[in-house]
Amino acid sequence: MTEYGRGQSLPPWHPDDPLFGDKGWDGGRDGTHPGDGDPYAGQYADPYSTGQHQVPHQQQGYYTQQPQQQQYYGQGGYEGPAAGGHYDPGYGMGATDPNGMPTVTDPYNTGQQPGYYGAQQGFPQQQPQGQGYPGPYAQPVPEGYAAPPPGRPDADPETGWDPGPDQGEHAFFSERDDSDDDLDDDEGRSKRSGRRNRGGETKRRSGCACLAVSVLLAGGLGTAGYFGYDLYQTYLAPAPDYPGKGSGQAQVKIPDGASIADMGTELQKAGVVKSARAFVEAAEAEQKASGIQPGTYSLRKKMSGAAAVKLMLDPASQNGLIISEGLRAKKIYELIDEKLGKAKGTTEKTAKNANSTDLGLPAFAKGNPEGFLFPSRYSVGQKSDPLDVLRDMVGRAKAEHTKVDLAGEARKAGKTPEEILTIASLIQAEAQQDGEFGKVSRVIHNRLDKDILLQFDSTINYAKGRSSLDTSVEDTKLKSPYNTYLNRGLPPGPIDNPGHQAIEAALNPTKGNWIYFVTVKPGDTRFTASKAEHDRNVQDFNKEQRKKKENGG
Repeated sequence: MTEYGRGQSLPPWHPDDPLFGDKGWDGGRDGTHPGDGDPYAGQYADPYSTGQHQVPHQQQGYYTQQPQQQQYYGQGGYEGPAAGGHYDPGYGMGATDPNGMPTVTDPYNTGQQPGYYGAQQGFPQQQPQGQGYPGPYAQPVPEGYAAPPPGRPDADPETGWDPGPDQGEHAFFSERDDSDDDLDDDEGRSKRSGRRNRGGETKRRSGCACLAVSVLLAGGLGTAGYFGYDLYQTYLAPAPDYPGKGSGQAQVKIPDGASIADMGTELQKAGVVKSARAFVEAAEAEQKASGIQPGTYSLRKKMSGAAAVKLMLDPASQNGLIISEGLRAKKIYELIDEKLGKAKGTTEKTAKNANSTDLGLPAFAKGNPEGFLFPSRYSVGQKSDPLDVLRDMVGRAKAEHTKVDLAGEARKAGKTPEEILTIASLIQAEAQQDGEFGKVSRVIHNRLDKDILLQFDSTINYAKGRSSLDTSVEDTKLKSPYNTYLNRGLPPGPIDNPGHQAIEAALNPTKGNWIYFVTVKPGDTRFTASKAEHDRNVQDFNKEQRKKKENGG
């Protein structure tokens, strides 16, 4: 049994079968006359003995394509007038060739062949819409294609078919290299030239894209190389450095708050070191480098980083002015005159003649620099001026006050900023050890709260312009607003220049009920809330003072 049914099997399919092929077929397989040496010419087997010719309809993937309509054929197969190979448009009667096959013509005179096989026994045949490909395989036209009318200039000269511009499979191959299409006619050459031109444009566009990518890659590689080299020079390569200890002289001012890196930058600007990193690396290798303080240094030109670090740690190179905690303004003036080589009294006169604006003092200072010359190390060079040095000290004090929020914290404590600075100056004068600062502050606060006289010897010493532990009964009768034996409350202002620790203690006194304290001897300060105990402590203090005098102290 074959796939066509029971009965005589069909011969193998031959692609040159004229039933599926060229226009104008009129005979056997070899295109001559029907039946010439071909037992199957012009007909197909009748497997069911119906007396009708069996027509393969859409078998093995082949099917006919007609204009969309239903076609009805008469009984007994193909009939129509024998009109010399012309097809009967009436569909009812028709002519056959000598072999019994219907002759086929184009009913619409389109120059194209209709389908060769129709339905049998009058059954309607629904045809697919559109025109079919001519040729032996009768493939369907892909969707979106249309056969051009006869005579269309861009139709294929052999088949009459033109798929239209840039469509389907033909569009895919329109950009291929057509160098092997050796068409000799002018139209062919024109088409090939057009395709090559379009291909050339594509190739040029591709070449430009490749060039752009290459430029971008080259730029990226160049940028990466540049930053890689910079990274190497910055972090991996040895720091540029001078050899040896250098020569000549150079004064370098290290500003307040400068880091090691900032110091290296200043040294590089002054020509002391070749690079800031050379100084930083040398400082990192020296444990004592953290002790380098702001100030003015006398150094040499073209020093190695290690040599610069070593010299800056040497006190001989430091042109800074060191102001210790608790120094009075009068003593500070003397130190400035000495450091600058000025006549004695020059700085004090400058301070008295300057107003608050010149010195940068706050309004509550009332023009008095006492308490605002912050203890620290200051840069003093050969060209420094006394007023500039004083201004630097006041500026440092203001920075400290901002740091601890003096105004806000004083308000919380129920005091003014001036009162806090005055308390801090008392603490700085009376406290001897670190652990005593908070306790002395508590005694001051408790006495002020209870309205008890402070009775501090330090206030009398300030009024008398001296520093002594011996306070006589006569001293306690000194008429001065700074005499806290006679005047209740705080003195008119600070009695020295307190540092950070004293200011913090004034704002945050240690908790306690102490009312009295006395330093019997260094490292032995006794605090108590009992008057009797305090009196005994005072007796011990007097004994220690007698021993010192006996020993010539």
